[in-house]
Parts: sequence; C-alpha cells; structure tokens
Amino acid sequence: MNLIQIVALVAGVTALAAGIGLSILRVGLQRVFASAPTLWKNNDELVTDTSLTVVIPAFNEANNIEGCLTHVLMSDKPCSHWEVLVVDDQSSDDTVKIAEQTIGTVARADQPVAAVLQAGPRPKGERWVGKNWGCSQAMERIRTEWVLFIDADVTLTPDAILRALQQSINEKADLFSLAPRLSCGCLAEWMVQPIIASLLGLGFPILEANDPDSKVAFAAGPFMLFRRSSYNSIGGHRALAGEVVEDLALARRIKEGGFRLRYVLGIDAVDLQMYANFEALWEGWSKNWFLGLDRSISKSLGAGGVVLLMFTLPWLLVPTSLTMALLSNHDQILWLIDAGFGLIAILMQLSVRLWTQARFSVPLRHWWLMGIGGVIIGLIAPTSVWKSLTGRGWTWKGRSLAEDQAL
Repeated sequence: MNLIQIVALVAGVTALAAGIGLSILRVGLQRVFASAPTLWKNNDELVTDTSLTVVIPAFNEANNIEGCLTHVLMSDKPCSHWEVLVVDDQSSDDTVKIAEQTIGTVARADQPVAAVLQAGPRPKGERWVGKNWGCSQAMERIRTEWVLFIDADVTLTPDAILRALQQSINEKADLFSLAPRLSCGCLAEWMVQPIIASLLGLGFPILEANDPDSKVAFAAGPFMLFRRSSYNSIGGHRALAGEVVEDLALARRIKEGGFRLRYVLGIDAVDLQMYANFEALWEGWSKNWFLGLDRSISKSLGAGGVVLLMFTLPWLLVPTSLTMALLSNHDQILWLIDAGFGLIAILMQLSVRLWTQARFSVPLRHWWLMGIGGVIIGLIAPTSVWKSLTGRGWTWKGRSLAEDQAL
C-alpha cells in the first residue's frame, strides 16, 4: 500500500466516523427531547395569592431592550401584584433612554409598574463580573415572593410568564428555568448557533437536573424564576459575584441547599437571539466554551475537534476526493468511496437540520455553511481555553473577566 492509498484510507475512515457521529447526534436529539419535560399550556387561571418582580439586567442593550421590555410589559397578567425592573449596569449607550421611552409608550392601566434602576458603580477592590452586580442591586429593593431574571436579548410570548409561574407553584419549585429556542439573526449565528444548539441538545442534562437525587444541576440564564426566600437562602448573585457562568452556579447552589430545581423546555414561549454580529459571537462563545465544559482542557479541545470532524471535514473531503479520483490512475474507486462517505455525512448534517426545523421551527437557511461554522467553533475552543486560563482578552462586552482584576 503506497502513501496515497494510506491517505485515502484515513480520509475514508474519518468521513465514516463523521457520518456515524452525526447519526448518533440525530438519534440522540430525538431520544432526549422525546422525554424532556416542557412548559405547560396556559390553563387561564390567574395566580392571585402571590407576587412577582421581573428583573432585566442590562448593559449596553440599546439594540435589544425595547423589544424585550415591550414583550414583558404586554404579557398576560400572571398574578395579582407584579412589577418590572430594568437594572442598568452603567451602560454607555442609549439603553436607559430607550427603556424609559418604552415604559412611557407601552404603559397601560392593566400593566405592571415598571421602572429603571441604576445599579451604580461596582465596589472597588471587589470582583464583580457579568450581570451579578446589577442583579444583586435589584434584589436590595425587591420584596415580592417570586423574582424572574430574564436577559435583554430574550423575547417572550404573552403567556410565558403566567405559564411559568403557574407551573413553578404547582411543582413547588425554588428555581424554575426555561430552556429557550435559539434564534439566528446575522450570518455568523446561522453558521454557528444551529451546531451549538444541537450539541447542547445532545448533552441536555434535563433528566438529571430535575432529579433531586442527582448532583447534576443545570439552568438557563436567560429565564430563571426564583422563589425569593430560596434565592436569599443561597446568597443569590452576591454570593457568586466572581462567577462568569452564574446560571450554572446558582443552579448548583439551589440543589446543594436542598431546594427544588426544575429545568424544562420553553421553546414555544422564550426566544433567544444572542449575538448581533461575528465579533459578539466570538467574544461570547470564547468566554463560555471552556467554562461550560467543566474547565477541562481535554474536554474543550476534544469537543472542538469533534465539531471539526463532523461538520467541516465532510465538506472538504467531497471535492478533494473527487479531484483525486479524476487525477489518480489506479485509486479512483477508493477516492470515490471517500467522496461517498463525505456526501453521506453532509446528508446527515441536513438530516439534523431538518429535524431541528420540524421540532423547533428553525429554518434551513444557510445550512450548507455548517462547514464554516465548524471551523469557527474549532477555533473558538482553543481560544476559550487560552483566554480563560491567562485572562488575556477574556472579556464580555469589553469588560474584563480576568480573575486578578477587581471590577
């Protein structure tokens, strides 16, 4: 066997591995989501004996705050007393102006009391990252029985809050979190987010997260509904001031404290569009990738490699194999087999996207760019490891997340 034949054999094996991996992904997604708990339908019953505050932490969210806040203010009334609080974390754009204008424009007699709170400067000598400071400042003035934290890049259906509160009370939850549907806006999101969503879906620890006897804890930061007494018992965001992935840390504390965690699918109620452009996507995922994989270098790099194998290699292999088949005098069949394996893997990618379309109403738009998306994720993985371990360039919206820097 000569070198070219060895290369062709290796290429065929890797293409076959990619196809098998994608088949496992497709079957795994169907299995996981077939048994996943979902947000109950609205039973049209008003929860009259409780109170709720919706908190929207915001830092430079001028592009998102109007849509998010409008959807919240236009929500069905979930209980007899509820209010909405936008917490501005020293934004340098028009976040505050737009939020105040939205409250003034949308406000009606049957809507909740809404206000904008200035979180103020972060304490010197203390490390506060992300939205922890804004959320902790909001909690200083909240006295309602329930508090719902949502991100400014979230949009809700009119009955989302009502349904979540009803189910949370019925299931005696202390933390009730909804997994949102990931929406795509810019081209970078269309290349990357469907892959990320598929991987998150396969690793969806939903059964373990909802099992009181399991140590696995998981929650989605864009929608976290707390019983305030339980939130205070675990120390809330103040106890996690330096945690970059604070949603997972809060979920762990809820379980470790003996409280009840409920994590369910809310894809028909909550939409999340995370990034406006490639720069924001790169900053966001390079911030979270390493931390989300248990701060494990091997897991982080391995996961990036698997993405490259499954989503990028087939797109490279098909034209390369066909070219080699045309140029080769003796190994055409071998290279054509490689091209066939690559084509099968590409069709499996399409199968995953078709399933996503049918299950979550995610369009097939730009599905053929998943190969480029794989390259982006493959580069994000080592970048995230490097940023997280060194602190260099480790930022979110321009704010440093480095552990040695007090914010």
